[in-house]
Amino acid sequence: MNDKFGPVSVEVRVRKLPELQGALHENPLIHRILAARGILDAKELDMALGDLPRPESLPNIDLAVSRLLSARNRSEKILIVGDYDCDGATSTSVAMLGLAMLGFDKLDYLIPNRFEHGYGLSPAIVDQAKQHHHPDLIVTVDNGVASVEGVDHAAILGIDVVVTDHHLPPEILPNAAAIVNPNLNESTFPSLNLAGVGVIFYTLIALRAELARQSDPAADAPIADLLDLVAIGTVADVVPMDATNRILVEQGLRRIRQGKTRHGVLSLLSAAGCKVDVMSTQDIGFGIGPRLNAAGRLDDMRLGVECLMSRTKADSDSLSQTLNSLNEQRRAIERDMRSTADEQLASLSLEDLDKVEKFSICLHDDGWHQGVIGILAGRIKESLHRPVVVFTNDNDEEIKGSARSIPGVHIRDVLQSIATEHVGMIHKFGGHAMAAGLTLGRQHLDEFRVAFENTVRDSLNNQLRVREFHTDGSLASKEMTLQNAADLATIMPWGQGFEAPMFSDYFAVAGYRVVGKGHLKLTLNSWGDTDHRPVDAIAFNCDLAPLVDQPVFAIYSLDVNTWRDRQSLQLRVHHLEQAALR
Repeated sequence: MNDKFGPVSVEVRVRKLPELQGALHENPLIHRILAARGILDAKELDMALGDLPRPESLPNIDLAVSRLLSARNRSEKILIVGDYDCDGATSTSVAMLGLAMLGFDKLDYLIPNRFEHGYGLSPAIVDQAKQHHHPDLIVTVDNGVASVEGVDHAAILGIDVVVTDHHLPPEILPNAAAIVNPNLNESTFPSLNLAGVGVIFYTLIALRAELARQSDPAADAPIADLLDLVAIGTVADVVPMDATNRILVEQGLRRIRQGKTRHGVLSLLSAAGCKVDVMSTQDIGFGIGPRLNAAGRLDDMRLGVECLMSRTKADSDSLSQTLNSLNEQRRAIERDMRSTADEQLASLSLEDLDKVEKFSICLHDDGWHQGVIGILAGRIKESLHRPVVVFTNDNDEEIKGSARSIPGVHIRDVLQSIATEHVGMIHKFGGHAMAAGLTLGRQHLDEFRVAFENTVRDSLNNQLRVREFHTDGSLASKEMTLQNAADLATIMPWGQGFEAPMFSDYFAVAGYRVVGKGHLKLTLNSWGDTDHRPVDAIAFNCDLAPLVDQPVFAIYSLDVNTWRDRQSLQLRVHHLEQAALR
């Protein structure tokens, strides 16, 4: 890019293969993949619902169940307050559908508008709830653990609040009737990685269990029918795919593949061009998730919730097409923003005389779209492998930022450190280790840039991080098959901490061409393997111009390429470089 952002160093770590007593799968390649990820017994491939941890160890789950059942018994009005991302949309839908199954009849929902209200149960959202919905009880999903002022304001208006959330809690918790969150300090729940949709699903499980103890007819409610939505929200929120989340996601995927899902899911899959019977976590991450998220980024997440809860195919088809159009608009906006961002990055070395390499990136443009700055930050982080904050206009006094980070830099802790050292600079912030949001006074932007760079540099001990790829080693030519690609896509639900298989090998480039905007379509031969047949490959956003018949080093995964209902093997290249550089 320039002197301050030189080429990113890449280090390949091959996963170690432990010795096991028996085979995990009849396919040696699948056995190797699973063993390298810590699967010790073939029974773990069952991923049965009975293997899920019980809900009793979730903090305050008994208090939440008690308050909810009290609301049902007194026929109180309940308002679900969600979030404007995919996890929030699925959480809201699961709460609405699940509570209705359990005999709750006075239900409504409210999704804060990203541009008008911002995130979470704010006092302004409580006022809107009171004015338009008149609830007796608010139940938050995928938010609320930091909503101290909002919960206090609700209490003043005579509204109780039950919080269900998965975000990291602040030091001071809201004074809610109950806070259900696996990340609270007193939690003994085995999984700290539930998404917001997983937390509300577990709350419904606990509710149903209590109804069963009371011999209530609603205890027969088929809560498991909501697992399709739980799977979508869990994958889209990119939470770690631990054993609990693998069960939740796999059970949801199995239902979708069998067609046992709601109209909205089928319509979204159709709009994304995904095949239902072989859908995978990748189809959620690249197909369903972006289309639902587009509603919250550009318009109103009610579109996403209504699509998921549609009762007819005609309604869901119409809404999914609207969501698809919004996603196309989002892509166009993102391209324009990236072009402007690249100009800013290219000019950085001209603005400053020093040639000190930067450890962080902080960009600002009032013309950028508030709903897309998070995506832009993520794209730049991926290409330059540095923590990134992207700011845009919020109001005359403030700018709103979205931050994305790399392994080794906990971005929320970075912001906490800056807020503590520079009191008043950051007006508000929140988030996770890898992603966060913040609001900054306009006059503090230059000061924040310096503080952000210094804090990131300190957290990295003045050593730029190397981008690490964990691969499953080399793949023999005979293992590069369409069947293996299809089997690996669906054998397990892949995700953060349980990554999909990647391999690393040397190839000779038989030919290539540029397609789209900077993508390479390649034909590759295994280097030194005379029996290898040429294989097609695609490298997205790749600016390398390889030499034909010369060796390249590639990190890749097996992919099923579908074109006009015909399927073929394709290598999806994640990293490509001249072999001579290794």
